[in-house]
Amino acid sequence: MTPQPLAAGDPLRLGPYRLLGVLGEGGMGKVYVGRDGTGTTAAVKVLRPELAHDRHLAQRFVREADVARAVTSKGVARVLGAQTEGGRPWIAAEFLAGPTLDEAVRAYGPMDVPAVRALAARLARTLHDIHAAGLVHRDLKPANIVLTSTGPRIIDFGIARPEHGLTLTTTGQIPVTPGYGAPEQVLGQRVGPVSDVFSLGAVLAYAASGRRAFDGAHVAAVQYEVVHGAPDLSLVPPELRELIGPCLAKDPAFRPAPPRIAEAFAPPKGAVRAWRKGPLAEDIKRRETATKRLAAPEDTAVPSSSPSRRRFLTTTAAGVAVLGAGTGAGAWWLNRERSPTADVPPAVAAPEAAFASLIDSEPGKAPKALWGPLDVTVPRGSLPLPVRDVLIVQARTGGLLALSVTDGKERWRAEGIRADAGFVSVADRLVVGADGKGVLKAFVASTGAPVWQTGGDADDVLAADGTQVYLVTKDNRLRAVNAWTLETSWERPMLSPRSPKGPAKAAAGGKRLVVHGRDGQVDVVDTMTGTTVWKVEGQGVHGQVPAIGGNTVYLGGPKLMARRLDEGGHLWSKDTLNFANRELGWSTPTVDGEFVVAIDGHWGSRFSTLATIDIPHIEWSEFLDHLRSTTGVPTAPAVEGETVWLPEPDGGAVRVLRRTTGKRLFTLRMQRKGPYQLVSDAHRVFVARGGGIAAMPVYDE
Repeated sequence: MTPQPLAAGDPLRLGPYRLLGVLGEGGMGKVYVGRDGTGTTAAVKVLRPELAHDRHLAQRFVREADVARAVTSKGVARVLGAQTEGGRPWIAAEFLAGPTLDEAVRAYGPMDVPAVRALAARLARTLHDIHAAGLVHRDLKPANIVLTSTGPRIIDFGIARPEHGLTLTTTGQIPVTPGYGAPEQVLGQRVGPVSDVFSLGAVLAYAASGRRAFDGAHVAAVQYEVVHGAPDLSLVPPELRELIGPCLAKDPAFRPAPPRIAEAFAPPKGAVRAWRKGPLAEDIKRRETATKRLAAPEDTAVPSSSPSRRRFLTTTAAGVAVLGAGTGAGAWWLNRERSPTADVPPAVAAPEAAFASLIDSEPGKAPKALWGPLDVTVPRGSLPLPVRDVLIVQARTGGLLALSVTDGKERWRAEGIRADAGFVSVADRLVVGADGKGVLKAFVASTGAPVWQTGGDADDVLAADGTQVYLVTKDNRLRAVNAWTLETSWERPMLSPRSPKGPAKAAAGGKRLVVHGRDGQVDVVDTMTGTTVWKVEGQGVHGQVPAIGGNTVYLGGPKLMARRLDEGGHLWSKDTLNFANRELGWSTPTVDGEFVVAIDGHWGSRFSTLATIDIPHIEWSEFLDHLRSTTGVPTAPAVEGETVWLPEPDGGAVRVLRRTTGKRLFTLRMQRKGPYQLVSDAHRVFVARGGGIAAMPVYDE
């Protein structure tokens, strides 16, 4: 998509973004390409001025940012920022340098079989992530899929809805792109995750054949074919036809789930690089080069974060009438109060490490570390925190230390932060912690630049989501602080008493804050109001951290338990077999898509989370040690790539297994003392032990 020049009436700046051109426009808004002060480009969508005062449309527009933020998947375009003050909301999303699938097929023809398989597998995994967040995309089509050098990405959550949500359209509007919406969408019936599966089938048919599976002379004819006609797969290669066909079943009950689709379409080795070679790859490279030129600083760039009043008025004088005289829509950039986070740059992309080669590795031997071990952390300190291109650790010399994820080099320090009180990431853009006086402080994640500080009574920083930081005050109250406005959203008494064993553990997601107190009580709080939604008692006092996956929360302790995040419905539980210490029980669990991995005494296991009975299905179990874990806080496993990393209960080693089969790959030993701590991100597993930390590569499928 080539940007067009700005026209009279177009703004020069939205928040931290200087607008450089127009990418496109639709019925609700206009999309610009913008650049912030760090040179990062973004696609910035702004609501049309004539619609800004329509409350329903404005809410729908704002909700798009909230919906997209809820999806934590590498297969979607990340939301970088959004503001709604002043009457015209805007959303900034990651600018993807690549053609849409629609553009690519029209320019270069249908994809070959390996490329379609790779496309299907990646899109199916992304749909699974979207559905795990409790959402339905509702408008998956070739124009909403961008092909980048790292693979396909799904964009545009404009009409995405919670699974139980109603349609956003009004009478007379077409709810979905003709030929790609499922029959139930066309008929105005309930839309669920399987509706996206139908759309995926239509997308894959187009990618493989170059023409739509359902077509007609006009919209009504196309929609009739979707509901009543058979899909035209005559130009789809036979080996793909039998895979795509089930996705296009008229009855939603007969469509396969995304994980099954990803498994069925599993591409041959190297197929994932289909968009990294040939004419399509050259096209992507040209666009990436153009984007880098666009992001390069110019001598004429305005140094301040907002355009000068004179320049703004001169450039947009003719545009005020277009924006609507007397409505105030043309002046909000000049009059709005500056947010304390107005100059915070977007989250940088997480640089992915290359996969280690299982074929070239010596059987049973651990691959060479990407970097480390480095003696820079506190033994038995706080768990490291990956935030895009940096790894935040509790520094041996005090405070926070940010290491580059690519080479382990120091990026920045925050020496005054009391790291043992907890530190969190907000939207991968801010790192927030508290200093020794209880002052909450925020830093730019990538650079460490201080952003704001507030309060003076923070005792423990528990968790964060894309908007709020959740903390416990010195007088044992639970507080939610908006990280973008610094306002206290709500405050209430803490849900569990203070404990000499340490602070409560918590996780946030899906509009819920899950707090596992050291008294064994788990309280789940509505993040909008601070009210308790549901609770569980007797779940262990050893500091297991809740793990959230979509609308499911997993709890370690005497029982490994899976419950519905939103309303607490019981899914399944499994009693501990750690007879040496039943109260210690299960470790902090780790979510692996539709599965969960946890350690119980001397066994590490992977369970299916699809079970609806009281005892989950065990995919595999690994005997870790002849000793049983009797003391300490059970360490969470790590899951990355095709590997699962299980720390032995006595802290002697880490067993690394194949994720899907449980086959043992190798055993890792770090020559230090104490328990292992494991976190993972972007094809790396970070291993900390006894004050040292290293980054390890992982194997691909």
